[in-house]
Order: sequence, then structure tokens, then C-alpha cells
Amino acid sequence: MHIVVLMVAIMTVQLSFAQTSAAGEAKPVKMVVLGDSLSAGLGLPGPAAFPARLQKALKDKGIEVEITNAGVSGDTASAGRDRLDWSVPEGTQAVIVELGANDALRGIDPKITREALSDIIGRLKKRGIAVMLCGMLAPPNYGSDYAARFDAIYPDLAKAFDVPLYPFFLNGVAADAKLNQADGIHPTAEGVDIIVKNVLPTVEAFLGTIKGQPS
Repeated sequence: MHIVVLMVAIMTVQLSFAQTSAAGEAKPVKMVVLGDSLSAGLGLPGPAAFPARLQKALKDKGIEVEITNAGVSGDTASAGRDRLDWSVPEGTQAVIVELGANDALRGIDPKITREALSDIIGRLKKRGIAVMLCGMLAPPNYGSDYAARFDAIYPDLAKAFDVPLYPFFLNGVAADAKLNQADGIHPTAEGVDIIVKNVLPTVEAFLGTIKGQPS
């Protein structure tokens, strides 16, 4: 009789421990990178693209995420807004927005870019999705007035919506021939790794604001 009672007690303790352990394991954060060819990985194999490399870098630091590559080559901020609902499915917890490079290359009115990005951030926040914004800088060929209006979009929106900002997505890579493909615009695999290394602290802090993740 005593043996039976002891076995029941042991099984109860083991079951309780298993349930506690399972509850303590944070589920991977479901993240989407909403972007253009810079994050999509134009000219690179899928595993070398920014979302895949970022996921690996985070996993190496013990941060579990499932990152979906929702980059579409050629997309402007307005095009990203148009496909927002199907690019960011239900269940998504976090989105990194990397859009605007094509707007700047085409000389699109910064007012249009600003409105599109504002709509994207606002709609995501209404869905309860955390947002991180990656900034872009205008090329010099459209003049200083255009550059000033365009470059101000990202810090202005980050402040207005209270979202984290990584000021320049191509920091450390732009204009470096060794880190860009033949077109001089799209990063090589080595360039992507530098982008990931530079942006990682901002992404870690961003994920730290999401429940269940280490800061």
C-alpha cells in the first residue's frame, strides 16, 4: 500500500515538473520582414537573405524567432501598403518594415512615401503587432531639398508612433564595392552579414519588448 502511494506521489511530482518546464519555454516570436529587394535578397540564395541570416544570428544568441521573408523586389512603400494584409498574416507578433529605397531611387514625392509608411505602421499597431522601422537615405542626385524631406520621414514616424528605429538599413555597406553586387545597390552575402551584425542590437532590444523574450 505504501509503495502504491509513493509511486503516485512521484508521478504527480514528475507531471507537475513537466508542466512547469513546458510553460517556461517561450514560444518563438513570429516575425515578418516587410521590405523590398534589399531585404528580399535579390541575387542571393534564400539562406543568404537578410531574414534568414537575422533569424540565425538571433538563434545563436538563444533568441527563438520564426522570420518570414515578405520582401518583394521593386516594391515602393505604397506597394508594400497595398499588400500589407496578406503579407502579414494573423498570428504575426512583430514586423520589421524595410521600405522606401525604391521611392528614393525613383524620386517619388516624399509626402507619398511618408503617408504609405504611416498607414503601414498605424494598421499594424491597430492589429496589436509590434513594429520596428528601418530607415533609408535619399541618393544625392535629387538635390538637398529632396534629401532633407525624404530622410526626415523615418525619425519623424518613429517618434510619432513610438516605434524603434534603425536609422539606415545599409549602414556599413552602402557605396562599398566589395560588399555590393555588380549593380552597386544590392548587398552581397558578406554585405548582408554586416547589416545583420549592425542591426542586431536594435532587433534584440525590440524583441525584448515582446512578452516572453529575453531583452
